Amino acid sequence: MPAPPSDWQGEAEALRALRPRHILFLCVANSARSQMAEAVARHLAPPDVRISSAGSVPTSVRPEAIRVLEEIGIDASGQRSKGVDEITRDVDAVITLCAEEVCPVWLGATHRVRWGLPDPAAVEGDEEARLDAFRSVRDELVRRLRVVFG
Repeated sequence: MPAPPSDWQGEAEALRALRPRHILFLCVANSARSQMAEAVARHLAPPDVRISSAGSVPTSVRPEAIRVLEEIGIDASGQRSKGVDEITRDVDAVITLCAEEVCPVWLGATHRVRWGLPDPAAVEGDEEARLDAFRSVRDELVRRLRVVFG
């Protein structure tokens, strides 16, 4: 389950006040949570804010992530999984999204936030159950990122 508002809202408001120029979302595979966060943030952020995502063991973008983003009018079909080493070092804020696994570490002076969200790619079951897990994480990311960019 997503964290209660008191756990993330202050962090989101602090990010908003910081007005970062480059935000990086991190998770392990860079296939679901961080990809959805990247797409939602790009959709909500001002045009002068650069948004990136990466993982410590990148795989490929999950089709479920692309599908549930399309449901809310966000096209993530051009995104790809990236390794942490592909990201330029001018990052102002890092948001890690790992909940149950060990998240990658970003070295350097930057504002760090941890939004531990469940990995929807780990959900088993039929297609609708898996899509619902992706929708849940998507909706939580939208809620939080609206505070950051609102």
